[in-house]
Amino acid sequence: MALIGTLREKMTKWVVAFITLALGAFIVGSDFISGPSSFFSGDDNKVGEIAGKSISVEQYQAFVQERENNYIMSFGRKPGDREKPTLEQQAWELLVVEHAIKPQFEKTGIKVTADEVWDMVQGKNIDPNVKQSFTDSAGNFDRQRLMDYLNSLTTPPPVGNEQMLAQYNESKYRWSLFQKELGLGRERIKYENLLIKSNYVTEAESERDYHTQNDVAEVKYLYVQFFAISDSAVTPTDGQLRDYFNKNKEKYKAKQTRSLSYVAFPVVASASDSAALREEAAKIAADFKTAVDDSAFAVGQSQGTNAYSKYTIANLPASISKDKATLEVGSVNGPFLDEGNYKIVKIVNIGTDTTYAAKASHILIKWENETPEAKKEAKEKARKILNEIKGGAKFADKAIDHGTDGTRTRGGDLGWFTSGQMVKPFQNAVFDAKKTGLLSDVVETQFGYHIIDVTNIKDNTTYTVATIELAITPSEETQNAVYLRAQNFVAAAKDEKEFRAQAQKEALNVFDAKDLGTAERRVGNLGEARQIVTWLFREGKVGKVSEVEDLGDTYAIAVMTGETEEGYKTFDQVKEEITPMVKNILKGEKIIEKLSAQKGTLEEIAAAFGSDASVHTSSDLKLNSTSLPSVGVDPKAIGVAFSLENGKRSKPFAGENGVLIIETINKTSAPAIGDYTMFKNQLLQGLNNRSSFGISQAIKEVSKIEDKRYKFF
Repeated sequence: MALIGTLREKMTKWVVAFITLALGAFIVGSDFISGPSSFFSGDDNKVGEIAGKSISVEQYQAFVQERENNYIMSFGRKPGDREKPTLEQQAWELLVVEHAIKPQFEKTGIKVTADEVWDMVQGKNIDPNVKQSFTDSAGNFDRQRLMDYLNSLTTPPPVGNEQMLAQYNESKYRWSLFQKELGLGRERIKYENLLIKSNYVTEAESERDYHTQNDVAEVKYLYVQFFAISDSAVTPTDGQLRDYFNKNKEKYKAKQTRSLSYVAFPVVASASDSAALREEAAKIAADFKTAVDDSAFAVGQSQGTNAYSKYTIANLPASISKDKATLEVGSVNGPFLDEGNYKIVKIVNIGTDTTYAAKASHILIKWENETPEAKKEAKEKARKILNEIKGGAKFADKAIDHGTDGTRTRGGDLGWFTSGQMVKPFQNAVFDAKKTGLLSDVVETQFGYHIIDVTNIKDNTTYTVATIELAITPSEETQNAVYLRAQNFVAAAKDEKEFRAQAQKEALNVFDAKDLGTAERRVGNLGEARQIVTWLFREGKVGKVSEVEDLGDTYAIAVMTGETEEGYKTFDQVKEEITPMVKNILKGEKIIEKLSAQKGTLEEIAAAFGSDASVHTSSDLKLNSTSLPSVGVDPKAIGVAFSLENGKRSKPFAGENGVLIIETINKTSAPAIGDYTMFKNQLLQGLNNRSSFGISQAIKEVSKIEDKRYKFF
């Protein structure tokens, strides 16, 4: 049974890998979310539809439960709030595979037989994942280990050993799941290959691609950016905006989204909550002084994770005094505020360690080179600074002025350091000090001369500390008061107008969360707020105000402000977005008109236009380029350059970011080659990759997948 632990770890990777790799081509990048239906529409038990198959809540939850069971067996715990959304999405994707993708395999007659699975597991063509999981110490595939494991799955443990029986059943379940995914992955490969193998690239296409990559043009071009004309100089009419929208409607396809505004009522501890907790903490502190078992008392009372620890003088928490005279066994300090919590600390024991620590500041003066003269000069400089400090100058100021290492900006402070952290001469000088203060002479090390101020002499004392940490949390009364305020807000806000008026009356900030999809879990600065998204799509209507939503440490109230249906955005929704684009079109027309009126060379035309016009050249422009130097991405400009005959000039035309005039000085066609196989293979690889994605898109489109899980989850 020793292999069970190994397989537990490996199988997790196998299952995830096969779901991801074997099915990824069909489901990655997809969005199956469609419009919501009424919660009370007669389909109360339906979470979606895939390829005409209605998916019930029970069916979906069964798939989710399978994912969660696998997670529990893999990690030994239930999935938390962070993991659950991923497992839920995996479950939905597996339903898509089951009802949309697998039927396509079956229609083409594609099957993976039990013999094929056997061959991938233990035959001549063993799957790489299997080989990787059964290797010897040298990293080679160990067939015997695999066979031993497979044999163990056919032999139940002795009756009465419940632990071994549980492990046996777990292994059989994992192995069954793995073989299922292994077969499905092979089906996907067969199906994809059936279609992709029909792709081909002609010799003419290969030759054209060769020239696209290797033909070169030398060009000169005049460029005027659109901002040469101010925004105030052009004002698009509503007709012009609508005309642009109608011509470019495909750019504004939309998924179904909804928008909302919200107010938040943070539940924060009040001053009276803090005072009450301090009073309680004072009583605990009094009991702490007389507690017999300090560690048990601290662990039992503390809400923190560090109730009993051992420290040195170097790493004592800032809340504990480093004055040794005040640190006595049995002394209790607190309650005091520290990072929003009340703390009580008790010194349980004081001992010694084998390692010493000390604290010091220094000023490092480096020499220019290794010559005696350079070292002498550095030493004299260091001693001069030392004498100035002895004469009353501040050490930190001199460190900032003269230090040559990273400590200069913090006044030379090195902080605490332990034995072995510093080079020997430096450590010895500090550790030999009997009192704090400035050392009488500079100390030489391999790095230079050090002026040293010992701020804490060496110390190997240890302190065992028990800490009780009490979080200041809102009382029930405080929570009720905040909730009542939120409820009163809802009562006074029946629509969006009243919502905003009430928010203004109560001086509450109104936040917007626009274009939320049905799968969203986070809402603005509220963070995780899935229940608000569920409300938005299940019950929301434009202008409708939600009930008070409890988000743990905040109560929130939302109002639905807008909706975009699946399909195309409306003109009003994109009007603001397309206005700058239409303005650029109008600016381009003005620039083209002004440039067309000019004669002469490009330089002369640019001079006549003004300082916003500039002339540039490129000597190695290629047809597969997407950008021009100083112009940026502009495929149209590249096309114009290669469409011109040698020595010809284009008319002014609008590109992506401005207006251009292009002169093609010379085009050089790459010489013919005998073999275009490399270019053919490149094109075919790209075609195959696109086909793989296209296959998935085609299946999704004909399957008409509707995801309505938001009605329930």
